[in-house]
Amino acid sequence: MSIKSTREAFIRALIELAERDESYALVSADSMAAARAIPFKEKFPHRVFDVGIAEQCAVDFAAGLASTGLKPFVVTYCGFITMRACEQMRTFVAYPELPVRFIGFNGGLFGGEREGVTHQFFEDLGIVRTIPGISVATPADANQVYKMTFEIADVDGPVYMRLCSGREHEVYSEDAECKMGKANIVCDYGRDVAVFSNGYILNRAIEAVEALKMDGVNAVLIDVTSLKPLDTDTIVKLISECKCAVTIEDHNIIGGLGSAICETAAEHCPVPVKRIGLADIYPRSGHPEQLLDHYGITSKAVVEATKQLVAQR
Repeated sequence: MSIKSTREAFIRALIELAERDESYALVSADSMAAARAIPFKEKFPHRVFDVGIAEQCAVDFAAGLASTGLKPFVVTYCGFITMRACEQMRTFVAYPELPVRFIGFNGGLFGGEREGVTHQFFEDLGIVRTIPGISVATPADANQVYKMTFEIADVDGPVYMRLCSGREHEVYSEDAECKMGKANIVCDYGRDVAVFSNGYILNRAIEAVEALKMDGVNAVLIDVTSLKPLDTDTIVKLISECKCAVTIEDHNIIGGLGSAICETAAEHCPVPVKRIGLADIYPRSGHPEQLLDHYGITSKAVVEATKQLVAQR
């Protein structure tokens, strides 16, 4: 698989949006270079507002812009938006239903290998999912980020979209669909198990279902491209048909994709669900692929969990 930058894909899409509509603006918390946003600044210098290392101010500033009819995007690290500025997201953007788009990068282990636990954000999706009114987008590669940027631009209300390190595996073709609130069936080999993934480890989920097929276990792989709104119809249909499910995510297993699938199953069609992700721990620093392996967020873990579930069924 080739490597493409989700950050560059986002900026490319935002530039196209800004060329069509002069109301688009970019708010940064001293993160223009990290966000690969310099091309936007060079093209639209009067539509860039950098407030410095002050994420709470960035969110409040964007809320002010949105209240005047502008369409601001806020860019900075995932955790600095969702933790340091959580109250501002909730009270000054979500509560008044303002159309602010939050773009967080360095999501998960795959995004924060250089700075360690302070810049590895594996709680962000769980935090934002609990805030009423904020949509949550979890695209899987640069091609999907590019398309999802146009999708979230049309959402009525605030949106949080998770990006990564800038060195993500390309798993989708450029013409593949990406719709807010619509899950993608990536591989469909049968109904022995439903495997759910999202974000920038989808390549590992693909490897898992391919390995399962070789072992005679036929899985359907679903990429949950947005956690909120959740494509409940697709999820319920496939869980009901498979009678068991496995989730794999680059996030704490509490609050993210695994929790969303378990909640959906419990409410609509109770089945056994095995969650693979960070087991409520603080990880170490390291190369992203090695970190994922070390903490068991692997295709092998999906294969083993699936075989256990199928044997018990």
